[in-house]
Amino acid sequence: MRGNKYEQSLKTRRSGNPDTVRRMLLGGIASLPLWAARGAYATGAVKLTWSDLLPEGERIMPDILQGLIDHDDAPLFSQQPASSGVRTDWNGQIVELAGYIVPIDYKGTGVVAFILVPYVGACVHVPPPPANQLVMVTTAEPYESKGLFEAVTVTGMFGVSSVSTQLADIGYALSADKIERFKY
Repeated sequence: MRGNKYEQSLKTRRSGNPDTVRRMLLGGIASLPLWAARGAYATGAVKLTWSDLLPEGERIMPDILQGLIDHDDAPLFSQQPASSGVRTDWNGQIVELAGYIVPIDYKGTGVVAFILVPYVGACVHVPPPPANQLVMVTTAEPYESKGLFEAVTVTGMFGVSSVSTQLADIGYALSADKIERFKY
């Protein structure tokens, strides 16, 4: 079992059921302070980068740089490195974060739940990054995605979360108000 209590709680809450994931997310996001969200809307969203999600002093080392993996080996999920912790600085605030879509749940032809990942291939073709580099995004309005790993910018209420899916343990959640294709 992984070292800290946060990692242990992730390990014990494995669930591939989208309804269970959605209930966990909605419960966590719903408990965030509403006054924080109102203030963020008035002043604009906080623009985050992936390095902002790491504990102070840590740097990003994408797993994709560690070489190719053998898909015949253990499942990618089991190869996820331990997270060194999460940051609570933006709990309950409206944030903007760009990344790539790994769809989890659909409504009709639109995505209503997905993992936002920092680089192409994460969680599917290479081992997932640590939980503090993954964000579970839910949206009431289905997003018509162009496909796996579409680059998007997501804006909405952000918070620390402890969600575990069949693909990866996830350290953050974002209830999306706006999802836009990333503009290069």
